Amino acid sequence: MSSQPQSSLFDHLLELRNRLLHSVLGVLVVFCCLVYFAQDIYQYLAQPLLATMPEGAQMIATDVASPFFAPFKLTMVLSFFLAMPYILFQIWSFIAPGLYQNEKKLIAPLMFGSTFLFYAGISFAYFVVFPLAFSFFTSVAPEGVTIATDISSYLDFVLKLFFAFGATFEIPVAIVLLCWTGVTEPASLRAKRPYVIVGAFVISMLLTPPDVISQTLLAVPMLLLFELGIMVAALYHKKDPEADPEDIG
Repeated sequence: MSSQPQSSLFDHLLELRNRLLHSVLGVLVVFCCLVYFAQDIYQYLAQPLLATMPEGAQMIATDVASPFFAPFKLTMVLSFFLAMPYILFQIWSFIAPGLYQNEKKLIAPLMFGSTFLFYAGISFAYFVVFPLAFSFFTSVAPEGVTIATDISSYLDFVLKLFFAFGATFEIPVAIVLLCWTGVTEPASLRAKRPYVIVGAFVISMLLTPPDVISQTLLAVPMLLLFELGIMVAALYHKKDPEADPEDIG
């Protein structure tokens, strides 16, 4: 009898290890498929900057290994992003057996909805924010200054913005979880809307470059997603399902 809990814990740890290994393997498979195109992928990422640079200007590599490591690093990060649905499936397969039925109805769409929102944030940054921000940066360069961005510095810059926009696009998911767990309520969040507006611009100021364009382009979607999160949370909050031990499975 005393060995049963230990055996159960070992089984859970073994299952967790297998899920982690499957997730890592999924990322490696995607990486192996993309690594041949690493240079092309970086070229595509650099297009928003190259399109706004003055004629004759180009990107440079100040480190000997940068031409190799920058595309390699980008491909690894991209592989993780593309493998995210498979990683979430592994997470779901691990936690689903211990959830109640009403929890499954909420967690499953939130997990996959969060993936969609993260991709949407990255796409918004690449297709909307980058062209406007880089155009602004190149237009305000002092006369006589040659623009020649280092490829590693550029990669770190855009990855930071990708994560910033991807994370902030998860606001609806965070709001739904907070309301569903009883930490707050939609009505309470609506009452705090003026503070949220100020907080959105403060956060965007900290996460984006020091220009009003990128800051505004992050703050405005944050506010819209905040409103979306309140509307979705209100639907779940009205139902307020009670967990029933018989519903587990």
